[in-house]
Amino acid sequence: MNGENLRTKRPVLGVCPSLPGYGFSDKPAAPGWGIERISDTWCELMARLGYRRFGAQGSDWGTSIATSIGQRQPDRVAGIHLMPPLAPPDPATLDDLTGAERAALATLREADEWGSGYSAQQSTRPQTVGYGLVDSPAALRAWIVEKFWSWTDSGGDLHRVITRDELLDNLMLYWLPGTGASSARLYWESLRQVNEQISGSAGAPVTVPTGCSVFPKELQRPSRRWAERRFPNIRYWNEPGKGGHFAAFEQPALFVDEVRSFFRPVR
Repeated sequence: MNGENLRTKRPVLGVCPSLPGYGFSDKPAAPGWGIERISDTWCELMARLGYRRFGAQGSDWGTSIATSIGQRQPDRVAGIHLMPPLAPPDPATLDDLTGAERAALATLREADEWGSGYSAQQSTRPQTVGYGLVDSPAALRAWIVEKFWSWTDSGGDLHRVITRDELLDNLMLYWLPGTGASSARLYWESLRQVNEQISGSAGAPVTVPTGCSVFPKELQRPSRRWAERRFPNIRYWNEPGKGGHFAAFEQPALFVDEVRSFFRPVR
């Protein structure tokens, strides 16, 4: 998140909090740490650090959290940058789909049939798989690296875009603090809520200035006309030529360019 510090009057390059139960954050000791509570906590964090107004950027769970910040505290937010925006297909377009939209729907169907088991497990019985993830390095490695293999723009050769050492760094942020189970619980806390918001059955449109970067190997690749139904104030839209779900990890220079391109005119 970026902003201007009220104490120093200097811009900040970024505040990068880790999600509760992930990485450097402690594990929640009780239920209730879903995306809305996390988004409110991030806003409180920025206030305590002295930032009255800021921008929020997110991918993966961060996409939903940045969206929630824009919904719940729009007066605090200069804009939100999402990779990608989460928006359903517009039923009115289904008889007139573009080639990119047909490809996006095919990816969603394939992911639902062959790649959604992890999500179903973590959103219904996270503790069951969690015991294995904190007990067995092999289980943790298989659980996580499979997703890197599936979701990167690597052409089937994962180490072409992420090195073994980089993967081990990522895995150790789960293994050393023992966050395999606690990270899985965010799915149990929030996945149904997020799906309801994406489908349009809960929540109002997000009206803050929005930037969208849709990478070619991302799982969800809504077209701009689909995204504009949920995000009517899109100020920046780009579809980079390479990168997948972990774009900031795979293509850090491209990622930085995307974030700067959106926030430069709205900050």
